[in-house]
Formats: sequence, structure tokens, C-alpha cells
Amino acid sequence: MTVWRAPFEAALLMFAAVSEALRATGQPRPILVGGAAVEYWSGSAVATGDFDLCSPVQSELEAVMRDHGFVRPSGAGVATRGWIHPELALGFEIVGSVPLDGLVDRNRIPLIENILPDATFAILGVEDLIADRMGQYASGTAPDRIEQARLLFHLHPDLDRDYLERRVREESSGDYGVGDL
Repeated sequence: MTVWRAPFEAALLMFAAVSEALRATGQPRPILVGGAAVEYWSGSAVATGDFDLCSPVQSELEAVMRDHGFVRPSGAGVATRGWIHPELALGFEIVGSVPLDGLVDRNRIPLIENILPDATFAILGVEDLIADRMGQYASGTAPDRIEQARLLFHLHPDLDRDYLERRVREESSGDYGVGDL
């Protein structure tokens, strides 16, 4: 039994398989960011509708995704940035080449192991994810993001608070800090 809801876990397992297949070609693993990272770190307390990925090798990642059964939806009224898989309830989208415009130290991108035998995937760390949520909140475009940031903060009491303070201040243009969580 896992802590995630079934559709998310199925998509997570597929992401791990795609990640491992891309790494096997000599390319870097994609990094899971956004709402799916929030869902992972919150144990599905926050649910997402898609998996946002960052990868510096987009065309190679897309080829591996196609090899795993992903297709781009097409037709009138369909956004073509994302990918869907016929066996998954969640879509996938490549949103950038690096997470958070490159402000994340690569050494702070954790690798999650043991989801599948011999499979590992990369995900945005909790501190950077909280900082991202606080930045979105501070921008005024996503007022609900502060609740996600607070939830993650309380679920993970062992955070690096000095790093978190710096990152929240960076993402919120100095308007917020750890004390606001």
C-alpha cells in the first residue's frame, strides 16, 4: 500500500520508467516539478491533473515518451504542448529545460529510488517547491499556493530552514520568508 492515490501512482510509475529509459541513453533524467511534485511530497493531500517535467533534452525525452506509448492530442480545441498515455488519467507536459529558471542547485534535486526495481527519478526538492509556491502566491496569480507551501512546510519538519529562507525570499522578491509559513 502506498500513500498516493491510484491514478497518481500509475503515472508516477510510468514517469520512473521513462526517466530510467532516458538515462539509459546517456541523457539526464527529466525532473518532476509543479503540482505533481507537490502531490508526491504531500502524499496526495494535494492532487494534480498533470505531470510537469523539465529536461534539457526535450526531443530525446519526447522520443522516449513515444516509445512508452505517449501521444500528443490533436484536433480542434486541443492544446498540443502536452502528452497523454492511454493507460493514464494524468497528462504530461515538458515545461522547461531547467527547474525554476535555473535557480535550483543541481545538488538539491533528490533522486527517488525503489519505486520500480532499478528505476530512479528526479524531483524538485521540498524547499525549492515551497519557494516556488510562495513565489506564485507573491505574484498574485495563484492565491491558493500559500496553502500548498504551508502544508509542505508542516509535513516536512526536517527542512533546511536557512536554504528555505533564502529561496522563499528569492522567489517572492523579498516579500515573504519562512515566518510566513
